[in-house]
Parts: sequence; C-alpha cells; structure tokens
Amino acid sequence: MPAKSKAQQKAAGAALSAKRGDQPKSSLKGASKQMEKSMSEKQLEEFASTKHKGKPEHAG
Repeated sequence: MPAKSKAQQKAAGAALSAKRGDQPKSSLKGASKQMEKSMSEKQLEEFASTKHKGKPEHAG
C-alpha cells in the first residue's frame, strides 16, 4: 500500500530506520512511533519508497 502523503512517507521512513536499528526507537514520536510498533519492515519499506511526485504534504 503506498503512502498517501509526504508526511506519512517521512513517518514510515523514520519508523523503518528505527526498526532496522539505525536510530534509537526512543527518538520516534507520534505516527512514526505507532508505525514502528504495528507494521512489519516490508510494509514500512512499501510506504517509505512511494514516489513524492503529486503527493500532498499532509493527507486531507
């Protein structure tokens, strides 16, 4: 499932980074913290890798 906004994509990228151990989980806030707990690494990769073009900054 692709991300619906740039903000969602950024949150998924942060959660993926923490899940892989590249940054501490304690540095996550809000949506990225929830995503890290509830989504698999594969799901996070799909969200984070969607294209930016045509995406709103925030989902409406």
